[in-house]
This record gives sequence, structure tokens and C-alpha cells, in this order.
Amino acid sequence: MVEVLERHTMVKASIAAWNAVMIQHHELAKEPVIEGWARAGHPLVVRRPGCSDTAGTIPLGLPLPPAHGKRRIAIVLAPREIIEHKPPPLLAEAAAAAPSAWRTTIDRLLELCPETRTFGSLAWEYLTGLPYLSQGSDLDLLWPVSAVRQANTLPSRIAEIAQQAPVRLDGEIVAAAGGVQWRELAGDDDDEVLVKGPTVVHTMTKAAFLGGLLP
Repeated sequence: MVEVLERHTMVKASIAAWNAVMIQHHELAKEPVIEGWARAGHPLVVRRPGCSDTAGTIPLGLPLPPAHGKRRIAIVLAPREIIEHKPPPLLAEAAAAAPSAWRTTIDRLLELCPETRTFGSLAWEYLTGLPYLSQGSDLDLLWPVSAVRQANTLPSRIAEIAQQAPVRLDGEIVAAAGGVQWRELAGDDDDEVLVKGPTVVHTMTKAAFLGGLLP
């Protein structure tokens, strides 16, 4: 049985597997940054499966930096072709690659939840050293409910920080059932929210989600 990896998990492919992908997708191999991706030690990210993905494989994505067309490349690998997998980086670690204008906001976010993780442009720049960040970049975050003492107040406290931030805060609050866009939980117009799991999307009440219940 194939291990189900959470969305946003960062994985590294074996060089042999990546070479095989380049042979299969020769149009990608024409881009030096893509062709040398695995040799440079750069990661891929786990995405939700698509209809055309082969059963028994792990669906992965590679977003290229703006200078390389900002393309989003989707591939699949067999589990044996993955040599490492780990969660996306902690915000506290990736902060070293962030613009100085974000520093106060990041400090407030870490005070709220030190276990906050980041994905998107900041994570990719931190992990690869390539220029992913631009003036229009969002700060993409994952807040684990399990790390917060008062989960019910987390959405409103994120909203307070977002109001004063020089960058748009995007991302999900993550609980046992999956991830929910934080703004859905901060609003008070709907009791049900859309929960994104590793393979499916479903709905739950806010209270059930923040309480750590499974669907």
C-alpha cells in the first residue's frame, strides 16, 4: 500500500528517477534548471492527485521561479523513487530568506505559533536559493491546530496580524481532518468550512474542525 503523504510535504527524487522523468518529458529537459533539479538537491512538493495520475504513484509538483516562466510542472513518481520526505520548512528557519519589511510580521506570527510552517515563494527561495520572491509575493503559511493552546482564537488572532502586515497572509490552518483556508475560519457567516485532505475535499463545521475531529 502506497504511503499517503500530506499536501505540501517536500520530497527529493533520486537522480536516476529524475533522469528517467527527463527522458519521458524531453521538453522539460531543455530547461537547464529543470534538468539539473535533482542533482542540485532541490525538492518537489506533494500535491493532490489528478484524474490522469497513475494509481500507486505519488503526485508531485514543481513551481518554477518567475525568471523561468513561473510554470507549474506536475509529475508522478513511484514511492521507491523518493529518497527523502519532510514537512515544509518552519517559518522560523525560512525567515532568513524573507524581505526585511516582513520581519515584524514574522516575529508576531512566531509569537502566536512558533511551529508555523511556510510554503510557496518564501519556502522555495529558502530551500533552493533561487529567486522566487517578488514584490507581489504572498506569505504562505500553515498553522497546526495541535500546537496552539486555544485553537478557537487562532483565526481571529491571525486576522489581527494580517490587518497590519505589509504582505498578504495566505495559507491554511491544519487539523486532523486536513487544512482549511484561514479566512474561512475567521469569518462568521458560514458554520461549515471546506477541508482539504491528502486526496479529497470535504466539509465540516468549524467547531468540529478546530476540535480536531475526523470527517
